[in-house]
Amino acid sequence: MAGTGLSVIANIADRWRELSGENNWEGLLDPLDFDLRSSILNYGDRAVAIGDAYNSYRKFKDLHGFSRYPPNEVFTKVGIRARNEFDYTVTDFIYSRLEAQWFDNVINESTWCAYVAVATDDGKKKLGRRDIVVSWRETALDGEKLEDYEFIPVSASDIFPNNNNDPLIHFGFRSIYTTKDDKSIYNKKSARDQVLDAVSKLVDQYKDEEVSITLTGHSLGSALATLNAVDIAYKGINKPTGISNKSFPVTAIVFGCPMVGNEGFKKVFDELSDVRVLRVENANDPVPKLPPNELILMPQHRYYHVGESLPIDTTLSPFLKTSDVNPHDLNVYLHGVAGTQGSKGGFNLEYPLDTALINKRGDDLNAENNYNIPPIWWVEENKGMVLQDDGTYKAEFYIPDAP
Repeated sequence: MAGTGLSVIANIADRWRELSGENNWEGLLDPLDFDLRSSILNYGDRAVAIGDAYNSYRKFKDLHGFSRYPPNEVFTKVGIRARNEFDYTVTDFIYSRLEAQWFDNVINESTWCAYVAVATDDGKKKLGRRDIVVSWRETALDGEKLEDYEFIPVSASDIFPNNNNDPLIHFGFRSIYTTKDDKSIYNKKSARDQVLDAVSKLVDQYKDEEVSITLTGHSLGSALATLNAVDIAYKGINKPTGISNKSFPVTAIVFGCPMVGNEGFKKVFDELSDVRVLRVENANDPVPKLPPNELILMPQHRYYHVGESLPIDTTLSPFLKTSDVNPHDLNVYLHGVAGTQGSKGGFNLEYPLDTALINKRGDDLNAENNYNIPPIWWVEENKGMVLQDDGTYKAEFYIPDAP
């Protein structure tokens, strides 16, 4: 039968600094430490949440690209509160502005791209600190797909001022992160400014507690989470206002992450003492190898990864089909984290992650482990049509307030 959810006992509270990369995860990655495995899966759930709550139904023009649910309902509606013992509450929705053109197709729209959450009092007890989470969404809109391909590196001097490393970052990622429009309802501020304001407010609110700032995301979201993490540490957003000698650790736990910037960006990261990045990379996933450096002629424009890598290989899983499995799928990634055995090879579900989740957005379970689990089963109930008292149906969707 399918495995259970996140209900095992992990000793995260006493080890949270170590698990957040205080020592760059030395001795924890191979074999994968159980508590670190549990922690990574917690943040994987936070990355899953934004994709599951995202309204991708294109016929709802006014609601397409936004959250189906208000902030206080997201974790309940997507099932995380039922399966994950670490409790958070969403404090802010973050919106990005897409401005792209493909031949005659001009795209100008705002979309829900991230959320900020903070551990509840109960969550704090189990996590050992007040954890602030920022989760960035993967690619979904046509405009985002166009931005993904805009990989010519551009200056990041406005994000990292007064820096001699000449940091360059992916044009498309920078555009999504920094674009604003004074005439827009949702993007009078850029996604960057929104998220920095939200995190800064929480840092000040909980300045007298033990605090961590953790960023997560998948694919495009992982790139934005990485950029955001470095930005937070460089700008000192992890320091309470007026207290320059106190800082909170910043960690990005990301899945299927493309490279974000050049060697100058890597040097900015390497010179910061408060930020760590752990990249989970599936063996056959092509995305971590992007952008393609073989197409970049100038050495100073070549891309580099930052942080540490946790390699997994989901082809070793006895639960998955032997072919036609999407190695970039986030639920496949989390299955890989739950079962990886590191360099010794093999696969064993050390963590009882529900195998039904593998088919949430794909058809990847093999016949021996299917147990009547349909493919691509994650859909909004009745596509948002709600039965009224008089027997008629009405579309009921959450309409977000402007940030």
